[in-house]
Amino acid sequence: MLSEELKSIVQGDVITDSEALRHASRDASLFELTPQVIVAPKDTNDISALVKFVSENTHSEKHLSLTARSGGACMSGGPLSDSIILDMKPYFNKILDVNENNATVQPGTYYRDFEKETLRHDRIMPSYPASRDICTVGGMVANNAGGEKTLSYGKTQDYVLELKTVLANGKEYSFKPLSKADLNIKMKLQNFEGELYRKIFNLIESNKELIMNAKPNVSKNSAGYYLWDVYDGKTFDLTKLLVGSQGTLGIITEIKFRLIQPKKASKMLVIFLKKEDIPKLGEIATKILEFKPETFESYDKNTFKLALKFFPSLIKALRPKHVFKMIMHFLPEFWMLLTGGLPEMVLMAEFTSDSQEELDKNASSAEKAVKDLDLKTHITKSEEEEEEFWVIRRKSFELLRNKIKGKQTAPFIDDIIVRPKYLPEFLPKLSAIIQKYEDKLIYTVAGHIGDGNLHIIPLMDLTDPTVRAVIPKLSDEVYALVKEYKGSITAEHNDGIIRTPYLQDMYGEDVYNLFKEVKNIFDPKNIFNPGKKVGGTKAFALAHMKKDNQHDL
Repeated sequence: MLSEELKSIVQGDVITDSEALRHASRDASLFELTPQVIVAPKDTNDISALVKFVSENTHSEKHLSLTARSGGACMSGGPLSDSIILDMKPYFNKILDVNENNATVQPGTYYRDFEKETLRHDRIMPSYPASRDICTVGGMVANNAGGEKTLSYGKTQDYVLELKTVLANGKEYSFKPLSKADLNIKMKLQNFEGELYRKIFNLIESNKELIMNAKPNVSKNSAGYYLWDVYDGKTFDLTKLLVGSQGTLGIITEIKFRLIQPKKASKMLVIFLKKEDIPKLGEIATKILEFKPETFESYDKNTFKLALKFFPSLIKALRPKHVFKMIMHFLPEFWMLLTGGLPEMVLMAEFTSDSQEELDKNASSAEKAVKDLDLKTHITKSEEEEEEFWVIRRKSFELLRNKIKGKQTAPFIDDIIVRPKYLPEFLPKLSAIIQKYEDKLIYTVAGHIGDGNLHIIPLMDLTDPTVRAVIPKLSDEVYALVKEYKGSITAEHNDGIIRTPYLQDMYGEDVYNLFKEVKNIFDPKNIFNPGKKVGGTKAFALAHMKKDNQHDL
């Protein structure tokens, strides 16, 4: 019996009870995939033993594999498996070191706990996603997470200084940026590590033009393996392949992050767009971005309505001392709802600085820059007023998941990105596509407007087969539109079960074959989270889609 065999080789927990398996069978995605067993490894030796065991038994009748899981907040089905799940939270949850420059942490650590420690040093790791309260740092690395601060500070890949990872031979290795001289030393090694460096270097050098032409022309991307970021002729950095790889190349055991010092003060310019203002979106974005907001976010009318409908739930998300002021701040929005005057879209440009004078100047200058476009604008006057808009933006997905009965949040076109200049053309075409299926779904749109990254979350009744049948059709049409505008099908949420089948369409057969070669170099027996990044099919995705409307996070 598999569980008994695993108990004999690990010191950690081996779990087979039905409730634990049921919980591990789902994440924040559309899918359900029940594992055979869950193992909470106690240390790196346990992970090494598991890798060797699975590698030796992969020829058996039922292929065994290892899939790392932490917070389970993934929206793409990344941590789901029908084999062995590694639960990293129980024992790989230590914050090993924090200083003013960097922090070393284990992957099962919740970001919320990690940030408490970094803030003691007046530092943060700024690529946190909207799920910051429930995600782990390991999940952030696996998905190459981004969020509201990505516009100014970049994604998780920009903050990973070093990774420790157990590879397919069962040994733990440290990966960090290497000079050409250090790379040459690595490539001379006559072992698994040396072969890995030689093969990846040769793959990149032999396909340099193809790889560089494949890089999506957008500010952020989580699709595929980031071969274009590994080697710039001076520095060779395999962390760029491991970040965003969703555990398909090895099991990450330790992460060293670069930290930044957050600005002391903020002020938000809020822009309320009417339907007739949407064609001005590209011009608005261009004008606002000139003044370098730290964040530039958005949400649509449906999100606004949802927030007001479930206002008490929003209030619970705030600190008690803010409640009365928040209620007062929301009165104008309730009046808009009653009079039918809700904006089609709300834009939030947040400016930050250590200087109040500079802060005031940037916010007011940005407002003046869009005045000639005949827009309704407002500059916030307090932290509490800013929080009003942030809580709608950050809590929209949670409200959708928990408050709409009889329907399920269905993230499948949830993370598309095009360059902001294309949005005036792109958005009407996108709306026209989605509206063809409006009898099968309702949806909200929020996102990072400064990056052109839109989070479209449909609500659907997954108990209805005709509704589920819409998902591949709508995906095909939306992703074809994204390709037309040279964007990416996932800016932050990664490929997982839902988007892996579309990677060949996005990148072309030649680049996709390079992805398969990367996977084979790192993982020749396909034991690490198979079916993600390469090898996934639409048939598999459809066969493992949930058939109920239950929320599990």
